[in-house]
Amino acid sequence: MSTSISNRLVSTAPRVLVVDGSRMVRQMIARVLAGELPGVEVVGCGSGGEAQQLLGEGVFDFITTALRLPDMDGLELARFVRESAVQTYVPIVVVSGDVDDRLHRRTLGEDVTDYFDKSLGFQALAEFIRGYVRPEGSAEGEVLYVEDSRVVALATRRMLEKYGLTVRHVISVEDALALLETAKVRGEVGADVVLTDVSLKGELTGGDLLERIRKDFGYGKGRLPVLVMTGDENPANQAALINAGANDLVEKPVEEKLLVTKLLFQLRVARHLRQRGTAA
Repeated sequence: MSTSISNRLVSTAPRVLVVDGSRMVRQMIARVLAGELPGVEVVGCGSGGEAQQLLGEGVFDFITTALRLPDMDGLELARFVRESAVQTYVPIVVVSGDVDDRLHRRTLGEDVTDYFDKSLGFQALAEFIRGYVRPEGSAEGEVLYVEDSRVVALATRRMLEKYGLTVRHVISVEDALALLETAKVRGEVGADVVLTDVSLKGELTGGDLLERIRKDFGYGKGRLPVLVMTGDENPANQAALINAGANDLVEKPVEEKLLVTKLLFQLRVARHLRQRGTAA
């Protein structure tokens, strides 16, 4: 049975795929992860081809890959993962100590979630991974929430505020654009993450808002993450939203744990990028 690309949720006992040509490196990563994440299942492999086979046999909650593999580039593997519906949103981190031109220019592309410098040590890597697969129970951040149903909006707002998030609710794309434009004039983005329904009663849809944010405002996925709620289970339509710049999707009816997990994940990634000064 296939898993919808928008409903993959981190498991209670995370599975981590470690892809590195060095058996010693794989063993070291597995050892420190076992200490930091009780119950973790670490699956190691030495090549991109082996990784592709493992990905076809089951899902993972996190993937680390070396930048250079015996049979392919780590970025090729990342692209392969993104093309697999079940694995579309799994965090992929390049673990490398190489002084590579792509890393200096921060041009790893949209397929890679983050980069970890191996020189920081494997203990730091384990803590880094723990932050992804075991999200904190509360978080700080401002959510720009676009929903035309006041009943749904009230319930969702209360849900998110329970976790410590600040929610700014508007009922239309036009209102959201006005808010973002006012913030831009002040030299601000206007929110830490956007949560929008794709179907709205106004002239503009959530897809239109996504397009304006990415093209007109020029905010990349790291600068202003956009999470889209949709009742459309058609994989082609879901893929179109991703290609248009959505960071992630949540199918309706929305399940609380899934929504909160995805929001916290997007906030964490954006925070990492801002701290490193790499958010586009």
